Amino acid sequence: MEMVPKVLSIAGSDPDCGAGIQADLKTFTALGVYGMTVITSVTAQNTVELTAIHDVPVDVIKAQIEALFGDIGVDIVKTGMLHTKEIIEVVAEEIRKHHLPAVVDPVMVSKSGAHLLERDAKNTLIETLFNLATVVTPNAMEAEVISDKKIEVIEDAKEAAKKIAKFGPKAVVIKGGHAFSDEKAFDLLYLDGDFTIFEAKRVKTKSTHGAGCTFASAVAAELAKGKSIKDAVGIAKDFTTIALRSGFSIGHGFGPVNPVAHLYNEAEKYHVINNLKEALEILESHPEFSSLIPESQTNVAMALPLADDIVDIAAIPGRIVKVGKKIKASSCPEFGASSHIARMILTIMRFNNKIRSGLNIKYSEETLEVCKGLGLKVSYYDRMEESSKIKKVEGMSMSWGAEQAIKRIGTVPDVIYHKGDWGKEPMIVLLGKTAVEVAGTAIKLSNLRSKSGKK
Repeated sequence: MEMVPKVLSIAGSDPDCGAGIQADLKTFTALGVYGMTVITSVTAQNTVELTAIHDVPVDVIKAQIEALFGDIGVDIVKTGMLHTKEIIEVVAEEIRKHHLPAVVDPVMVSKSGAHLLERDAKNTLIETLFNLATVVTPNAMEAEVISDKKIEVIEDAKEAAKKIAKFGPKAVVIKGGHAFSDEKAFDLLYLDGDFTIFEAKRVKTKSTHGAGCTFASAVAAELAKGKSIKDAVGIAKDFTTIALRSGFSIGHGFGPVNPVAHLYNEAEKYHVINNLKEALEILESHPEFSSLIPESQTNVAMALPLADDIVDIAAIPGRIVKVGKKIKASSCPEFGASSHIARMILTIMRFNNKIRSGLNIKYSEETLEVCKGLGLKVSYYDRMEESSKIKKVEGMSMSWGAEQAIKRIGTVPDVIYHKGDWGKEPMIVLLGKTAVEVAGTAIKLSNLRSKSGKK
């Protein structure tokens, strides 16, 4: 039986479980490694403030480490809050003695502004621990303190990374999520004389407590699984972005990120595919729906809760086609199988993340009247108003159109339509929380149209 990678966090305890060893353990679990902890300090803190620190005696810290090595063993260490010179020295001694790779997160200040590293311990951290590190992961503010270099733009971060690398770590990652740009969150990796910039859309949230701990722990977990440093940092970047996007809005200060959101999103893939299969059964068992299939065929799509790309949205490859009066899906649902409807859903989710599904049907005034009669909120966009710049980008029309339709009525509608353009078929898109829901709406529409004698 293959042994699970074992990762040890040596760090402080955070009672609100947003950061520290609690965040580390959540991250290790979500990424499929076995997490262990050695507590260096017990803190009294919440989302607003840190009110007390009690340091664990260094002989007890050492005993914790030795107990783990005497039985379970460790593949990689991740360090976090190391409050005093004495704590840093004993941790460095153990890492050196056991020849361990280490991810060093130089935690200096809490989100609330409290010092988590004693002022006279900074040089000890740099001189004693950095030369043992595989990767060090300061944020931009910590990198400024370590490098004595003001960081305002990426080029400043590059110079700071070079200075930090001279202290001995194999790689330096400067986390700049809160710096450099209002729209993008950049992290900079310096490895073997080369720079790699990792970027993501900035997550505008106050729930950022523990983001640094989560990132460093994710790097350690991926290194323990055999990933290269560059790949580990890239995975950690994506993982932390998801944790930020699904952070908890609790407390009165900086809420915690959610490291286990990754697990929920992965688990939801099964439910999304099953929901789409059920929606297909509904559509295929109602031949009257064939009257609503347009010339370009129909597709039904459903997104994962944290979707931010078309690969996070499942649909039918080849779409749903009409064979005589019968309806048949061309294939089984797959993620990444839709471009147009998927882009509309992604845009819709920015305004209401509960609306995760869409289905396109043939345009007609009669169908719109039936929609309104059912009490559905209907809006539209005019493709004649679409700029040439948007038209040139594949799929951009759907994103632009969804935004226009939302702005028109001030909320996310249940139905969006357009009357077409040169070479573009008019279309109606039904929106809902699930694929089963929009399939049900489609069948209801087709039945009502049949009863009224409409084709």
